[in-house]
Amino acid sequence: MSDRKPLMPKATAAWLVENSALTFEQIADFCQMHLLEVKGIADGDVAAGIKGMDPISSGQLNREEIQRAEKDPSRKLKLAEARFELPQIKPKRGPRYTPTSRRHERPNAVLWLLRNHPELKDSQLMRLVGTTKPTIQQIRDRSHWNAANLQPQDPVTLGLCSQVDLDAEVKKSAKRVVAPVDVPGVPSVTDVTLLPASDTTGYMPGGASAAHELGDDVDKAQAEKRSAKEEEARVLEQLRGLTGEAGEEKSDEEE
Repeated sequence: MSDRKPLMPKATAAWLVENSALTFEQIADFCQMHLLEVKGIADGDVAAGIKGMDPISSGQLNREEIQRAEKDPSRKLKLAEARFELPQIKPKRGPRYTPTSRRHERPNAVLWLLRNHPELKDSQLMRLVGTTKPTIQQIRDRSHWNAANLQPQDPVTLGLCSQVDLDAEVKKSAKRVVAPVDVPGVPSVTDVTLLPASDTTGYMPGGASAAHELGDDVDKAQAEKRSAKEEEARVLEQLRGLTGEAGEEKSDEEE
């Protein structure tokens, strides 16, 4: 059989049975159906209410290909080249099926996941174990009807999920880690650094000479600071003296 499958195979087979001289084997091979099913369509036992679809008008076959296959019963029909490339539709994944014999072990698996992977969302737990959101909430707040007898068990060991699926969900949760938010007035994590060694241990990279030069600079700065204070005190004394002399002269004039 060919790799590609025609659209609406039963309707296509019904049209080929009615409108061509192809053998049942050729139609069954082209439509990827069983030979008995094609014979049932010809007898009216199968697909009685299905209207035939013309594969020529839909671009799946051309008339020359049908004529060549009618002349040679051993020839297989080939689908015409598609004019447009259709995207492949991924099948939608349904809920995970859990065997009846293992359904009583799902609460233990949920408890194990809540303890060992609290970062997982309820929707992820539902996909892994095949449980419901109310059950997860009851196990989380210990209100489950069998909470006293629950024992945490690895869902991979129980066969409820595969290690690949569990690792994928954990990795997906790790990507949702919230990044640190910069708050005005609060130093961010990148701004906070260790204190230099000179502040904590007194070690200077340049050795004793660098420490001596730093000490000289400190002494010089302190001396300049003292001289500035002395100069300020001297100026204040002069101002006080001038104020006192002016007050005495004023009192003499009043007398």
